[in-house]
Amino acid sequence: MAAFSSLTDRLSQAFTHLRSKGKLTEADIDGTIREIRRALLDADVSLDVVRSFTGRIRERALGEEVSKALNPAQQVVSIVYDELTGILGAGVDRPLNFAKNPPTIIMLAGLQGAGKTTLAGKLGYWLKDAGHTPLLVAADLQRPNAVTQLQVVGERAEVPVYAPEPGVQTSGSELAAPGQVTGDPVKVAADSIRVAKDKLYDVVIIDTAGRLGVDQELMEQARNIRDAVHPDEILFVIDAMIGQDAVATAKAFDQGVDFTGVVLSKLDGDARGGAALSVASVTGKPILFDSNGEGLKDFEVFHPDRMASRILDMGDILTLIEQAQRQFDEEEARKAAGKMSEGSFGLDDFLEQLQQVRKLGSFKSILGMIPGMAQHRKELEQFDEKEVDRTQAIIQSMTPQERRDPSIIDGSRRARIAYGAGTTVSAVNGLLQRFEQAAKMMKRMTNGSRSIPGMGGMGAAGGKKGKKGKKGRKGSRSGNPMKREAEEKALRERLSGKGKSSGGSAFAKRPETPQMPEGLPDLPPNLGGGLGGLFGGR
Repeated sequence: MAAFSSLTDRLSQAFTHLRSKGKLTEADIDGTIREIRRALLDADVSLDVVRSFTGRIRERALGEEVSKALNPAQQVVSIVYDELTGILGAGVDRPLNFAKNPPTIIMLAGLQGAGKTTLAGKLGYWLKDAGHTPLLVAADLQRPNAVTQLQVVGERAEVPVYAPEPGVQTSGSELAAPGQVTGDPVKVAADSIRVAKDKLYDVVIIDTAGRLGVDQELMEQARNIRDAVHPDEILFVIDAMIGQDAVATAKAFDQGVDFTGVVLSKLDGDARGGAALSVASVTGKPILFDSNGEGLKDFEVFHPDRMASRILDMGDILTLIEQAQRQFDEEEARKAAGKMSEGSFGLDDFLEQLQQVRKLGSFKSILGMIPGMAQHRKELEQFDEKEVDRTQAIIQSMTPQERRDPSIIDGSRRARIAYGAGTTVSAVNGLLQRFEQAAKMMKRMTNGSRSIPGMGGMGAAGGKKGKKGKKGRKGSRSGNPMKREAEEKALRERLSGKGKSSGGSAFAKRPETPQMPEGLPDLPPNLGGGLGGLFGGR
C-alpha cells in the first residue's frame, strides 16, 4: 500500500541489525526503538501515539519475553506487530451495524475532498455485491456538481440515487459563490428514508456536505441531518494523506456528530499514512473500511492485524486468498490444477488465468499483499499495468496449435507472432520463457514437491531408479580434466553462495521483470499461475 511504503522501509531497516545478534542488550533495544520512533514521526503519526507506542514496546522488549526467547530479534518484531495492531484498533474489528427493521441508515461525514461521494458509490457497490439493495442520497447541495457526481458514481455502481434537488450546478468558467446552497439537505435526507421504506431499499447511504476546514456551520448541518434520520452508522471519512491534522479533525467530528466508525480513503496515495495510525488510537472508534484507488472494487473491510502485517512487510495472504475465492470459479481452478499436474497447461489456459487475476485489482496491489515484496518495490513501481494487454495480444496472434504446444514455435513463427501483435521478437521470447517458468513452477506446486530455487534436479524425480534398478545420474563429470576442474570450482562457488546462476534460455532472469518471492504460500492455481507467468516463476 503506497501510503505506508516509506514507513515499511524504515521499520524494516530498524530490524535489520537485530537479526544478526543472538542476545540483545538494552542498548540494542533502545537503538531500535529510536529508529521506530523516527519512522513513525516521519510518517506523521501523532506525537502522543508515538510516545505511548514506543513506551509499551520498550517495556515488553526489556522484559522476560525477549530475554528468554530463542530468537530475540524475531520476538521484538512480534512485539512491534502486536502493539501496531493495538493502535490500529485491535479488539474493535466489527462489521456494520445493520438495523433490525430496515432500512439501515448510514451517514457519511468528513471534510471536503476526503472522498465521501466516491466512497458512497464504493460502499453501495460493496453492499449490493453482498446481497443488499442500497439507495444513495445526494444531500450535499453545496459543493458544485456534487449531486451530478453522485449520480454518475451511482450509475457506474448500478445503485439508484435519490436526488430531488439539483444542488449547485456550474458549467464552463462559471464560479459558485462560497457557501451557496440550493435546497434543504435535511429535508432531502428525511424524505429519502420514506422513499426507501416505500420502495423496499434495505440500506440508505447519505452523502453530506463537507468544508475545507472544520467550522460550526458544517457541524450544525451534520447534526441536523443526524437528528432528522437517526442513522445506525455515522462513518467519518478521512483522507489518509491529511497528516498530523488527522487527530484534530477526528476529535472535532467526534465531538460534533459522535461518529461510530472511520473509513480511510486514498491509501494508494504517496503520502506518509500516519492518519491511520493515529485516528483509531485517539478516538477509540474502529476503522471499518479502507479505500485504495478510484475503482469501485478498490474498497475493502479494514482488519487491524492484516494492516499491521502489511506495514511490517509480512504480507496479507488472508485477504489475497479471500479475494481469489470470491473471483475464481472453484471448478475452473480444479481443472487448471489438473492440467498443470499433467503438463498439458497451454497458453490459452494461461491467458484465462491472467484475466481472472486481473479481476482482483491492479497487479501492484495484489503483489503488495505477498510477504517480502518491499524489496521489489522499485521493480513494482516501474511495472506497466498494460503488460497484460500486450501479453494478450501476443497470445491471440498465435494459432490454436501454437497455444496448445508452445514448443513448436520456432524463429519464423516468433517473427510472425511479433508482427501480428505489433511488438518485438524479444517480447515474444520473454513471454514464452516466463510461461515455461510458470508452468514448471506450478507443476511442482500442484504435485506437492516444492523444490528449492536453483536446485531443480533435487525434487521427487531426482531419486528415481532406471528400468534396471540403477539410480539416475546425480551429475555427470566431464572426462576432460580441465573442464572437470572448472565444473568442480563452479560447484564449490555455488554452494558457498558466491557463484552466479546461469540458467538456460527458459530460466534466464530478466532484470527488468520483478521475480516472485521465495516461500510463496499455497494460492489458488489460477492466482499462482497467472502471477507466475506474468512476472516469472522460480
